[in-house]
Amino acid sequence: MNSIAAVILEVADLTAATRFYSTVLGPDSSHVRLRATEDPTTGFRGFTLSLVVSQPGNVDALIEAALQAGATSLKTASKSLWGYGGVVQAPDGTIVKIATSAKKDTGPVTRDFEDLVLLLGVEDVKASKQFYADRGLKVGKSFGSKYVEFATDSGHVKLALYKRRALAKDVGVPAEGTGSHRLVLAGAAGPCSDPDGFPWEATAPVTATV
Repeated sequence: MNSIAAVILEVADLTAATRFYSTVLGPDSSHVRLRATEDPTTGFRGFTLSLVVSQPGNVDALIEAALQAGATSLKTASKSLWGYGGVVQAPDGTIVKIATSAKKDTGPVTRDFEDLVLLLGVEDVKASKQFYADRGLKVGKSFGSKYVEFATDSGHVKLALYKRRALAKDVGVPAEGTGSHRLVLAGAAGPCSDPDGFPWEATAPVTATV
């Protein structure tokens, strides 16, 4: 298994969530699915979605579209040593980071993105890395106990691991949280639950596809 077949987001309001993800992800939304839930959750859910784009103008365009579709701003888009990016929180509570490593625009501004990355915030990166390696994922990049990125088939969701507190700090929220992650992963690794309680399903039944 080299890829996540689908990311299933469990949401309280399917209508608002569908509008948001259809607007932001557009035709590239086939790997994100929505499922209604009332499971309690508070604070940081331990994961983020990241949209990696080619230039700063695309970051601004996607953030503007996200805000118009009901998101709230967590971090205003700005320059940094690594590039340019900002963070929003979707109506369902999912945190979405939109970023590029490019310093300036080199083409027409669009709302296209190059990669969709699911970042799991974990307590022990090495242990989680081994858990996924034992289930067939191949490591693409690894930075010791800080960050791991798995090799991904083209056109699929990329899976990465980051320390939970570091991930929360990166997106500008407290690391504490309780209850459901409101996230289910679908792929050949399932059914199982990883060391941080993120559940996997062998298949991805569709309640709503954005």
